[in-house]
Amino acid sequence: MSVVTADIVVESELWQAEPQAEATINTAIAAAANFVNGLPSTRGGEVSILLSDDSAIREVNRQWRGLDKPTNVLSFPAANTPATQGHLGDIVIAYETLRRECETEGRQFLHHLAHLTVHGFLHLIGYDHETDAQADEMERLESRIMIAMNMPDPWLDVRPDAAVQRERA
Repeated sequence: MSVVTADIVVESELWQAEPQAEATINTAIAAAANFVNGLPSTRGGEVSILLSDDSAIREVNRQWRGLDKPTNVLSFPAANTPATQGHLGDIVIAYETLRRECETEGRQFLHHLAHLTVHGFLHLIGYDHETDAQADEMERLESRIMIAMNMPDPWLDVRPDAAVQRERA
């Protein structure tokens, strides 16, 4: 079994409102790594996770993706070179966007945080959602990992009375 650890840096004081955030992230990383263990794209190592805010992630999104707006999660896979051996990549998560999505979609904060962590991790090991087929595969895997953690399937509409269209992360 490949062991993947998370190096978590809390950049924004907003995260103090969620004292279980780091434990949730560690659980999500371990679950995702264990679930996909054995796939060719999985190797042990470390993931760096930055717990940020909308202002900081907006700047990162603008700089690296050309999108001048905040988002919930960004992933940056590490180059596969001797210098990066053991480092899978970086994940940045924005507190306010995550909180806003929870309120809008009726989700529990820590469940949504776990989902975004799993989503970011899957990007680091090669999954993407550029096509419908890729999105379907990635969403199915995210659902299976979340259910394995005894958390809700993130792709089920938790508020059927709300006309909320989920944007793929």
